[in-house]
Amino acid sequence: MPLFRSSKIIESQIDEFLDVVAEGSLVYKKGVKAYLEKDMTDFEARIVAIDKLESRADKLSKEVEAHLYSQSLIPEHRGDVLGLLENADNIIDTAKASLYQFSVEQPDIPEELNDQYLKLAEACYEAVEAVIVSARAFFRDVDSVKDNLYKVHHFEKEADSISDALKRTIFSSSLDLAHKIHLRYFALNVEKVSDKAEAVADRLAIYAIKRTI
Repeated sequence: MPLFRSSKIIESQIDEFLDVVAEGSLVYKKGVKAYLEKDMTDFEARIVAIDKLESRADKLSKEVEAHLYSQSLIPEHRGDVLGLLENADNIIDTAKASLYQFSVEQPDIPEELNDQYLKLAEACYEAVEAVIVSARAFFRDVDSVKDNLYKVHHFEKEADSISDALKRTIFSSSLDLAHKIHLRYFALNVEKVSDKAEAVADRLAIYAIKRTI
């Protein structure tokens, strides 16, 4: 049974919030791609876009919290819903911070590593997409939450594997040590997005069980 049977407003706000997080992950992936392709005009546009999306996500999260308390909605699940939104918001916060780090530090990424960085960003995007589908299910059909959680873990593990292979490639190269360390940092920087998606998935698994008890 849907979690919000009597409040279309809050249901709409949560839907929009999840849309914003999903769009943020797509903007992030395209931002990393633009940086790797040295299309700095597009890259800067992605930073502007993700900044606006992050602000919108924060605003929607606060609006949902206000409605939950002002209307005394689902007090038994309120903490779970707010925890879910907070952790989902961490995804777009992390993606935004990652793009800003690219902008600030401007890592010199050899062209032969572009494909591995792009595959890493793609795996992160897929992990976020899967967790957003599961989050929507939590509010509409809790029994189907687990149907996509395995995908989140799959893509998070894939991101770990790609990142590990990338770091091995970096440290087996003839680049100087400082350059290697900088490139490793940005592999970790991208990988964090999938870690945040997995953190949401872990919470969803627990919240879903609580709703069915």
